[in-house]
Amino acid sequence: MAYDVKFCERIFSKTNGRCHLCRCQLNFNKYGKSDTKDSWEVEHSVPRAKGGTDHLNNLYASCIPCNRSKGSASTRAARAKNGFKCAPLSKKRKVSNALTWGAVGSLAAFFAPPPLRIAVALIGMVAGVTIGHEVEPD
Repeated sequence: MAYDVKFCERIFSKTNGRCHLCRCQLNFNKYGKSDTKDSWEVEHSVPRAKGGTDHLNNLYASCIPCNRSKGSASTRAARAKNGFKCAPLSKKRKVSNALTWGAVGSLAAFFAPPPLRIAVALIGMVAGVTIGHEVEPD
């Protein structure tokens, strides 16, 4: 099925430009070009052969080798081959996690003695943002 550019952008950004099965980096401009390294295709999480739809919640960016080798197998099984359970996070979700973890990190100041609270809050916030941005589901 052919997808327009805007729809492809939405699919591509769901996983921050990574294959949702092996997490390799993809190049948006190489959509459907099977002869290049970082090319990609739209992959159906639930295959159409098993009742899957063309709705956005069922579509992911996948490198061509992963998409072709998956066939009509389950996404869970295909990700498990690469040691993952979930799709990579979108950029929006990474920012949200960073803000949440930053807030949690800054709460450490409540346990610090009064003269150190500002320093502990800043250090906790920076550590939380760093951890939150780097955390990926396995």
